[in-house]
Amino acid sequence: MNTKSPCAGLSANAWRRSPSSWETTVALTADSLPSIAWLLPRLRACRVLSLLSFILLAALLLIWNLGYAAVPGSLLWAVLAFQMLPLLLLAPGIIGGHPRAHSWACFVVNLYFIQGVLAAFDPSKRLFGWLEILLSLSLFVSALLYTRWCAQYQRIGNTEEVQRR
Repeated sequence: MNTKSPCAGLSANAWRRSPSSWETTVALTADSLPSIAWLLPRLRACRVLSLLSFILLAALLLIWNLGYAAVPGSLLWAVLAFQMLPLLLLAPGIIGGHPRAHSWACFVVNLYFIQGVLAAFDPSKRLFGWLEILLSLSLFVSALLYTRWCAQYQRIGNTEEVQRR
């Protein structure tokens, strides 16, 4: 009677192979990546949409806190600084079009999404909440796609250099 598990033979054989064969081969060929003609218009559209969403989200926060929020005058600038600081830290990278800043924006924008959801349930802040949800979702999706497509664009450039050699 054989008491070995069916996978034992496979894992035992894996140790006999060289470490270079353990790695899965990730193809950097042009076949597995989209073409530049397909990628460039999408990159530009996501860049414009993320920049527009970023600017509109910052403007919404400024307009809401300066004009409509029921915040005492002494706390207004502290609340405004606390809400705007994450966006101000990301602003140079987003404006410059850096993919890493866009990927960080995907993390940071979740805070504004949560704030928007909480505000959407308050009848006096419903419009502000839904606008903040919409802008944070559009920033999240566009920044995520921009980051992904920038990585693919850079990989296409690397594979073209390898193929030239």
